Amino acid sequence: MDTYIRGKMKPVMAAPGEQVVVRVHGPEPDVLRREADRVVQLLSGIEGLSNLRVEGQVDAPQIELRVNLAAAGRVGLKPGDVRRAAATFFAGLEVGYLFEKQQVVEVVVFGAPELRRSLTNLQELLIDTPNGGHVRLADVADVRIAPAPQVIEREGVSRTIDIRADVVGRDVGFVIRDVQKRLQTMEFPLEYHATMLGHHAERQAVYWRTLIAALAAVIGAYFLLQACFQSWRLASVFFGALLAALAGCLLAIVLSDGVIYLGSIAGILAVLGLALRHGILLVRHYQHLELKDEAFGPGLVLLGARERFGPVVRSAAAIAVTVLPVIVVGDIAGLEIVHPMAVVVLGGLVTSAIVNLFVLPALYLRFASPQAHTRSLWSEQYATS
Repeated sequence: MDTYIRGKMKPVMAAPGEQVVVRVHGPEPDVLRREADRVVQLLSGIEGLSNLRVEGQVDAPQIELRVNLAAAGRVGLKPGDVRRAAATFFAGLEVGYLFEKQQVVEVVVFGAPELRRSLTNLQELLIDTPNGGHVRLADVADVRIAPAPQVIEREGVSRTIDIRADVVGRDVGFVIRDVQKRLQTMEFPLEYHATMLGHHAERQAVYWRTLIAALAAVIGAYFLLQACFQSWRLASVFFGALLAALAGCLLAIVLSDGVIYLGSIAGILAVLGLALRHGILLVRHYQHLELKDEAFGPGLVLLGARERFGPVVRSAAAIAVTVLPVIVVGDIAGLEIVHPMAVVVLGGLVTSAIVNLFVLPALYLRFASPQAHTRSLWSEQYATS
């Protein structure tokens, strides 16, 4: 049995034997079943699809009544009159209310229980005609027992039927593309069409939304660097170095199982935020040292790196100690998001610390403009004083 969180995360978590679902929409059940069989034949030759089948529908015996319009018209009956008489016999017809002791009691007319147990009794039911006579129900309608689906699946106002298949021995993305190409070549009758469902389709939609949000966060981080450094060149150089700090995240993903989960994306954003914070603090510390009459050069860079070594290492160690128990426990119920995120964060901490302590100081020495930064800091202090 799946946990609640695992059930919610199924659309964004890869799994072996993942199902592919093609849903056929249309108004008529017989045509819908025929089109579903055509879809099965069309997809049967795709490599990687296994156990291709139409979702079963359980039929139950029900009474079917078809009015003979010619026979009913000869005795002056309308189709609604015939159906209403049969429905009253079996289901009952509310004809009024009784008020007794401040209670409202419905008055319903229906056939006697012993008479409703036989199809023959329904066929022999007498219906009043407008001319004052009677006619048997069997004389004006075809009454029989026919199979009918117990559950009618609908999406909006359209009936649906699903074709399911498992993916075995091939990447699910390639299989999905082949299925979509085959469906595009298939012509359906008017008011009928097919759509792709399944875990892969849902996960792709979630991935796109998550990646768009992540891209917006990355762009925001770049503009934040520019606002802090007051230099597009310095912001671009440092931003590229911070992206290189994410190499540990990608390496951790490859060494684990090679699959990017939703938690993995959250971990990458967390490492990027940590690297961004340490990078900004490092540059601000260099600028602060310049204000204390420290000459710009290798000595300034080494001094700032030494003074920032302790905070960077302590921060990374504290986060590592926090996420390490989650990694040791493993991917258990309740940790479906946290475990992949912890793996990515632990891998990114190492490269993030290396970039902040060794790469960024060298880039600052190469691309920084001390005069511009000093004037910027003096203007900020003057504005806040």
